[in-house]
Amino acid sequence: MTDIEAALDRFLIAFNTNDLDIVMQHFAEDAEYLPGDGSRHVGLAAIRREFEPQFSGRYGAMTFDEHDRLVDEIAHKATIRWTCRHDIRARQSPGRLLGLATRVGAVVFPRFGWEGLDVFHFNDQGKITGKYSYSNYVLPRISRRLG
Repeated sequence: MTDIEAALDRFLIAFNTNDLDIVMQHFAEDAEYLPGDGSRHVGLAAIRREFEPQFSGRYGAMTFDEHDRLVDEIAHKATIRWTCRHDIRARQSPGRLLGLATRVGAVVFPRFGWEGLDVFHFNDQGKITGKYSYSNYVLPRISRRLG
């Protein structure tokens, strides 16, 4: 297993065990995160703020199933294709659900999922310098069978 593969394994385990502190340890100080909604978050504090609603349970219990992984050790890049599963019944924090997909999912079916991929850039120390998410989480791509 390569260094990048091992880093991705640890990163995904931290995501799926809902451990934001461990997730953040994988990012470089000046990392950037583009979640796919047109926003850009640079630096550890900004990335953490973007992740906090997810990790506080605002969108219910979330898990990511990895389907494919491509790693280029020479270029220090990797891509994973995943399914994100939500269980709104496990929603932990008060407040409104954000995003049309999440609101509709909570009303129509409490367990749903969506698909996407992440492109990661790494520095020489194995820290993530860029996380770029691409997905289609609008109504036609939400599926009860993915929940």
